[in-house]
Amino acid sequence: MSNKRKYEASYDVVVVGAGNAALCAAISAKEQGASVLVLERGPIEKRGGNSFFTDGAIRVAYDDLKAIRKLIPNMTDEEADLIVMPTYTEADFYNDLMRVTDGRSDQSLANQLVSKSYETMMWMTDQGVSLELNYDNQSFEQDGKHHFWGGLPIKIVNKGVGLIQQLFSRAEELGIDIWYKERATGLVSENGQITGLIIEQKEEQLTIQTSSVILACGSFEANKELRAQYIGEEWNAAIVRGTEFNTGDGISMALAVGAQKYGEWSGCHSIGTDYNAPRVGDFTKPGDIFKKHSYPYSIMLNQEGKRFVDEGADFRNYTYAKYGREILKQPGHVAYQIYDSQVRHLLRKEYDLEEATYYQADTLEELVKLLPVDQQQFMQTIQEYNEAVEDGEYNPTEKDGKGTKGILPPKSNWALRIEKGPFYAFPVTCGITFAFGGLHVDKEGRVLNKDSEPINGLFAAGEMIGGIFYGNYPGGSGLMSGSVFGKVAGASASQYVIENKEIVAK
Repeated sequence: MSNKRKYEASYDVVVVGAGNAALCAAISAKEQGASVLVLERGPIEKRGGNSFFTDGAIRVAYDDLKAIRKLIPNMTDEEADLIVMPTYTEADFYNDLMRVTDGRSDQSLANQLVSKSYETMMWMTDQGVSLELNYDNQSFEQDGKHHFWGGLPIKIVNKGVGLIQQLFSRAEELGIDIWYKERATGLVSENGQITGLIIEQKEEQLTIQTSSVILACGSFEANKELRAQYIGEEWNAAIVRGTEFNTGDGISMALAVGAQKYGEWSGCHSIGTDYNAPRVGDFTKPGDIFKKHSYPYSIMLNQEGKRFVDEGADFRNYTYAKYGREILKQPGHVAYQIYDSQVRHLLRKEYDLEEATYYQADTLEELVKLLPVDQQQFMQTIQEYNEAVEDGEYNPTEKDGKGTKGILPPKSNWALRIEKGPFYAFPVTCGITFAFGGLHVDKEGRVLNKDSEPINGLFAAGEMIGGIFYGNYPGGSGLMSGSVFGKVAGASASQYVIENKEIVAK
């Protein structure tokens, strides 16, 4: 197709974005018979949005191991016999989501996410997405069996890279058109109905004719101005963990045609990440390799030598997305995770990668001399912590209640004295993943206007949906949300096109 004819083409559904949510939406719409176009702002070698960088763990409600085996059909009976798999029901998923968001998650959206999670996961496997058990980070071995915990037992094979490869392969197999280096900048609306999408091409603007648009191009975490405006100026010091192309274009386009803001615009998903991680996601080093998520086994100290969070408040799955901003608040936007030899073998694989930054010494006195910190206060804090550690049985596989007494903040679980060398310090800073504020979208993926009524022909999915996450986030639920609402938005957009054509025909 020539360049001119390319832009004269008309599509039933245009999907803006090319990550997990966008591709699920495109595939879903195509399955319903719609002609579909996917627009990727980046070049082909940087396709996939934030999904390219995910670690691949995905939260899904399931009944038992039998249900898990349907998602992982190549699991052998011998392998299954060595697995202890607790149930993780829809009620468990819903309650976890409500617990970590202090009950603020939109109930309709939360119910849709939870109730559609398993069937969506089955649908994704039908599209060629391969899953495996999350042995490394969500299980422990006891009496020869693997005991899973934490509601996150499955992950995508080859993490985000595998996810994106498999979804693009399916999209291409279905004949979905995909255009690269295409930045959408505006929506065309006539009589309250979407009729086209404006594309920026060098110094000119071109319009693609379409009767429905699905916005799935992420939030505004890579836009310094919007971060400062809505989340706070200090967030300009945060590392952007994913793609540099998530600058809020889709949100801005929707607001320009009357969409309603929704959710926690002052909040975001952020984590503790390696202090020397790239300032934006590096597509040559895919996967979530710079995170540092074994902090429940550590104590974290800032440059002043003081602790500032309860490292053992809960499992990592339920605290990591809010502790990034606590690190950002510290002097120099840095903290140090301190471990000794008692727990070093328990740390996640990212601590052993060549990209990991760390300091090591045989004594604490030697270690502290390597760090740009208040050395006297640093040593005093560790001494006070050691003295506050209560007796009890240490069990890293459950909330063991082995905590501290008489210090603030406390450490509620997994408190061991830091006393056996060698000792380790891993410097971490804050990495932002996505903003929690977005558009008001109903459970069918329709974007709502300021009167909470659907904007005809406009749909959204993924990180652009506001109202699901507030303040915190259960690990793996964002990836699941992208899949669920992507699939839903695709089906809704296709159905809208069919109904619209019938009305026109009459």
